[in-house]
Amino acid sequence: MKIAIVCYPTFGGSGVVATELGIALANRGHEVHFITYKQPVRLALLGENIHFHEVFVPEYPLFHYQPYELALSSKLVDMVKLYGIELLHVHYAIPHAYAGYMAKKMLAEEGITIPMVTTLHGTDITLVGSHPFYKSAVTFSINKSDVVTSVSESLKQDTLRLFDIKREIDVVPNFIDASKYDHGFTDCQRSLMATENEKIVTHISNFRQVKRISDVVKIFNEIQKEIPAKLMMVGEGPEKESAELLCEELGISNKVIFFGNSNEIDKILCFSDLFLLPSETESFGLAALEAMISSVPVISSNTGGIPEVNVHGVSGYLSDVGDVQDMSQNALKILKDAAELEKFKKGAKEQALQFDINKIVPVYEFIYQKAFEMA
Repeated sequence: MKIAIVCYPTFGGSGVVATELGIALANRGHEVHFITYKQPVRLALLGENIHFHEVFVPEYPLFHYQPYELALSSKLVDMVKLYGIELLHVHYAIPHAYAGYMAKKMLAEEGITIPMVTTLHGTDITLVGSHPFYKSAVTFSINKSDVVTSVSESLKQDTLRLFDIKREIDVVPNFIDASKYDHGFTDCQRSLMATENEKIVTHISNFRQVKRISDVVKIFNEIQKEIPAKLMMVGEGPEKESAELLCEELGISNKVIFFGNSNEIDKILCFSDLFLLPSETESFGLAALEAMISSVPVISSNTGGIPEVNVHGVSGYLSDVGDVQDMSQNALKILKDAAELEKFKKGAKEQALQFDINKIVPVYEFIYQKAFEMA
């Protein structure tokens, strides 16, 4: 099958999932074409079955904002005709499903029918899509898709609550490639980050307000009062500077390392003992899953799709959003007792294996066949 994947090429969860899905599909013999404005960060190599086509947006003084949707839909039309692409899989309702629908209509004018699968990831629904300016466009884009999937049951229910959806929504969870986390290295250089008696706590995100970065720092502050510990902060975003200032105010700057964006998440998680995800909301919680597959227990909020990933008392603990005290106490329950930590590390890995890519990719292949029947 010849499949076009349209996604954001950044460090965000939707881009990571879309890229890993494309790579897995290529490994199963499909021809995959990534179509976006730059090569996805997780797409290291192109090959016989993996292609990348850049969407170039010309600068026109006429436009105050350059029309990416127009450029993308035109690029999709050109690539479908040039490579004989048979199916569009777009990640995010807007702008991608919107552009995909326009491409479908332009192709139909030339007698070419192509099905479109739209995967909803969260922000396109809960943040952007619910804004009155975009609500009609999001509703239209979802309803005009041939098949719609969401990454969690929670996100599906949010979508049905916020929009007048006529399409069935299939829940296909995010996934992890477990084989990539069977670390070939035995020395993950833990000693570079902490002494032998210090526990390592980690947070990875895009440092937006919804991630409640100050809560991460506050939880760690309570942890380090009780046991020797270091905090690894991985990512970039608008809340990073305020987090650094909070560390200074609390007098813990020497115990916190800010890495910025990193392509070596596996190595950072390799030496981590605990992962913090106190988000206001998460459609799924891919960062938690990446931690869990590395045998790192998760302390998280119980919001959105996180409880579908992090099982309370098995792979970590869940607390109400903003309950820093409960999260801190749960973290210390795990970290203070070596046997308890080992139990939760094992539980985290076993739970994460339920989301292995080899279980999820065949579901998408079934979804694609369904889309052909619907188109």
